[in-house]
Amino acid sequence: MKKMFMIGLLFLLVILTSCGGSKTEVNIGLLKVPNDAILAKQMGLFEEKYNALGYDVNYYTFDSGVDANKAIVSGDIDFATMGNINSLVALGSNLDAELIWIHETLGDVEALVVKNDSGITEVEDLVGKNVATTFVSTAHYVLLNVLKEAGIEDEVQLLNMKTSELAAAWLRGDIDAAYTWQPTLGTLIDNDGFVLVSSEDMIEKGYMTANVELVRKSFAEANPELVEAYIQCMDEAYKYFLSNRADALSMLASELDLTVDEIDVQVSGSIWTSLAEMNDNEFITGYVDTMFSQSEFLLDQDFVNRVITRAEVEAFINNSYAIGVNNGNFIKN
Repeated sequence: MKKMFMIGLLFLLVILTSCGGSKTEVNIGLLKVPNDAILAKQMGLFEEKYNALGYDVNYYTFDSGVDANKAIVSGDIDFATMGNINSLVALGSNLDAELIWIHETLGDVEALVVKNDSGITEVEDLVGKNVATTFVSTAHYVLLNVLKEAGIEDEVQLLNMKTSELAAAWLRGDIDAAYTWQPTLGTLIDNDGFVLVSSEDMIEKGYMTANVELVRKSFAEANPELVEAYIQCMDEAYKYFLSNRADALSMLASELDLTVDEIDVQVSGSIWTSLAEMNDNEFITGYVDTMFSQSEFLLDQDFVNRVITRAEVEAFINNSYAIGVNNGNFIKN
């Protein structure tokens, strides 16, 4: 199944062009998670920046980075939010893409959930159980390492499901456990579930994950001012969140059709990235180290079919646009 995914992605890469739609449009791919990109959309920042540059904005929402990568290949989108694991798949598949922003480091917003009456009280109890997750995602990556740490990676039945399918399977009683992210995580907890292990717990063991932003590299090279504008939107959304948290939570809740309390819980389970951090060599180097290690893991799992070098990861994480915006000397308005 994993190899079929890679073959399909590479096939698309060969047969599709990277047209990206009209030259007067910017196409933005989003994940349904409460982060700076969603807040920027609600605040109207994308329209403000891009309309001023003569561009309209189109939005596309994806369930995971798997579909977002396909849209990058086809040229349907210019920007795409996804988990950093899927971004590495893009790199390993030689997609026309580079990483320009780290939205948030994932903590309690992703977790392994089991039923209250399941009798499962520790990871080792999952032997012989059906555990669902979304393959080639940050949740999948952490789950596999949770099972590996417990020494039961070959004794659990893993099921690949989209978040909507996963929630339905949980409600039907078809699965014993699931590793997923908010808001689906909240649905599972609200329906007789409790958290066994979270991504926050696994950070301490060296398994850090994040949601990141990719841009089509050819698009960025041809339109650097549009990438700069995106970075400005992230910076303004981040600062607004810090100074107007209550209003920001309300806007996120409206966009994602959740309550403010639910959004507050979700946002508290992740750490948003600042423009200053995107300019910090230690912060960037930390992610280079982490993602290089993850690329080796993905190769072992057949999610990429070639070795990714550390130098490739360093080049892939391109914070030059963030540096330019921070210095105020790279804007081409």
